Amino acid sequence: MPRSKRSKLVSLTQVSKKTREHKNALIEEVRANADKYRYCWLFGVGSMRNTHLKTVRKLWKDSARIFFGRGAVMAKGLGTTPEEEHKTGLHKLAQLIKGQVGLLFTDSEPSEVTEWFDDFKQPEFARAGNIATRTVILPVGPVMQRHSDPPEPFPHNEDPQLRKLGLTTTMNRGVPTLSAPHKICEKGKPLTAEQAQLLKLIGERLAVFRVALIARWDSTSGELVQMDPPADISLESEATGSEGDEEDAVTMSE
Repeated sequence: MPRSKRSKLVSLTQVSKKTREHKNALIEEVRANADKYRYCWLFGVGSMRNTHLKTVRKLWKDSARIFFGRGAVMAKGLGTTPEEEHKTGLHKLAQLIKGQVGLLFTDSEPSEVTEWFDDFKQPEFARAGNIATRTVILPVGPVMQRHSDPPEPFPHNEDPQLRKLGLTTTMNRGVPTLSAPHKICEKGKPLTAEQAQLLKLIGERLAVFRVALIARWDSTSGELVQMDPPADISLESEATGSEGDEEDAVTMSE
């Protein structure tokens, strides 16, 4: 009997070596950019989406370098103690690296950086567990797809899915229809998986991708300035909220 193509032996020593080399390269990149740029910003992300983070990287690629993910490795690159820090004051920034955060190296003036990130907001679909930012109620009548322009009713073949997600619909001339208003979610309460999926189906975006600046290090003085993230941003605390492949989550911008 021929061996299954799925039965493959993987050398763990090779995997470990590649990971170690990648970590060392990331550490060296962090240090090189600490030498190159005047400022290093620590930032967090609300409603993390790799697509929007790639947009930020693209828009800043000519004037900054961005690292995201692998907090322990980034912290090691900066140095977590006064004895280990790569440059004066960097250990203070390294000690603030917790959860899903990133580093932005740039020579741009602080006022320009803060203004840009204050303005950069991207509406996004909320996920299960997110807190509803507003109450959403579907009115009596055809169930509409709000992401269409103009909105269009759902086709008949979507009715089973709508009913599975909690809608009590009837078919009216081939269109899923509500005979009574249906509250999908209530402001201030966490979303269930069904609610999040239903909101996405109808095109209702309750989350916003935003970057929150946490602290700024200045290489000329070695001083660290901390700032309070906006109250309306719920920062991601773990890397599990990101999507996409490993490279998206850990590599530096190009």
